[in-house]
Amino acid sequence: MEGLIMTAQLLLSLSILIAVHEWGHYITARMFNIRVEKFYLFFDFLFPMANVLNFSLVKYKKGDTEFGIGWFPLGGYVKIAGMVDESMDKEQLKSEPQPWEFRSKPAWQRLIVMMGGIIVNVIVGILIFIGLTYAFGDRYILNQYVNEHGGVQALELAEQIGIQTGDKIIKINGKAFEYFDDVAKPNVLLSENSSYTVLRGDKEIEIPIPEDFIEQFDRKDAVAMFLIPRRLPVVDEVSPGTIAARIGLQKGDKIVAIQNQPITYHDELKAITQDFKGDSLQFSVKRGAQILSYTESFKDQPGIGFYVPRELVPAEGERHVVYSLGQSIAEGPGRAFGVIWVQLKAFKKIFSGQISLRKSLSGPVGMAKAYGGKWDWQNFWRMTGLLSMVLAFMNFLPIPALDGGYVMFLLYEIISGREPSEKFFENAIKVGMALLLILMVFVFSNDFVKMFSNN
Repeated sequence: MEGLIMTAQLLLSLSILIAVHEWGHYITARMFNIRVEKFYLFFDFLFPMANVLNFSLVKYKKGDTEFGIGWFPLGGYVKIAGMVDESMDKEQLKSEPQPWEFRSKPAWQRLIVMMGGIIVNVIVGILIFIGLTYAFGDRYILNQYVNEHGGVQALELAEQIGIQTGDKIIKINGKAFEYFDDVAKPNVLLSENSSYTVLRGDKEIEIPIPEDFIEQFDRKDAVAMFLIPRRLPVVDEVSPGTIAARIGLQKGDKIVAIQNQPITYHDELKAITQDFKGDSLQFSVKRGAQILSYTESFKDQPGIGFYVPRELVPAEGERHVVYSLGQSIAEGPGRAFGVIWVQLKAFKKIFSGQISLRKSLSGPVGMAKAYGGKWDWQNFWRMTGLLSMVLAFMNFLPIPALDGGYVMFLLYEIISGREPSEKFFENAIKVGMALLLILMVFVFSNDFVKMFSNN
């Protein structure tokens, strides 16, 4: 069921973004009286082979345009008259240019049409981030609260770089910071020569962040395997068939000692129970003003059998920031373009060899996992906004067959006054589509390799 929910969220998100992207091309073409022959969500052929398996799931015609939904769910397209695109229809170019064709229009108009999809994706991304900011605001964990209440619990990824449970992170890249959430932000993990300064006892220790450390965060729930605030061993939910259920632990009970050792934090409890080899376990529970003591059989038991509260810190350890509509309008664009900034930093690290292309790329499987197995509208729209900006960025890359490739040729025409020959342009599109096909195969195979290696 979780897999179906992930897939449904990804398909809905991509359908929205593909539709608005292609609408950007469509509406700008119509602005300049250019005929649009087709408007398709998904491909009605086996991309990139335009003449293979040509059929659509739904289609209808309005005016000069056929609107439809294709069967191949990896993209979409508008077929603009007088232009070579994904359909590779070159027959129309053999006749004389018509006034309603793309090729008969001035270069500046053609440039706007090719930029239309990118522009609309950016606008949609900004609007989504404005809406999220206004509707939900921000909820931050205060780093001062974490440090005053035991510091961090270092999980698998944190231990890899030398952070220990009980450390108090006091600086990132030599600067004090207010919110605990900042420790795992992409801009921190992607920055050059990044480091954490931790207080261990009364000693400050600088812990460098490895250049390729962000590669570890391609795993599902990787952030949850990094750092969390230390939590109290307080009962929230009891698992059926466990010691906790048998002795009747109640919500709000707190484990205060185990094997005659006083404990303060949940990680101390887990450390003892995970390595415990005895037959019976002794522990004490505080319930209100009472201290209850138990000695229970511990054979074949993974633990006592309760969950701590899902909230990482209580309300006093958080700051909830509420934004007015005006503040959200001011804040949203910065958050949207922050996605592009992260993409640029990631590309820089890939091209410099600091991080692996294979480990950095995620395809449909990795993207679906990012939505999670529960339908959460806040997370859905956050991912949709993020993907809208990523889609705009990727389409702007100067690769023939992408919008950025057409933009590159049009800028050359505007600057030089000469249009590339049709033969050169056609061959460039073929090369670009071949590159996209190779990339698509690589991304899919990489997704499956990562999926099986992480399981």
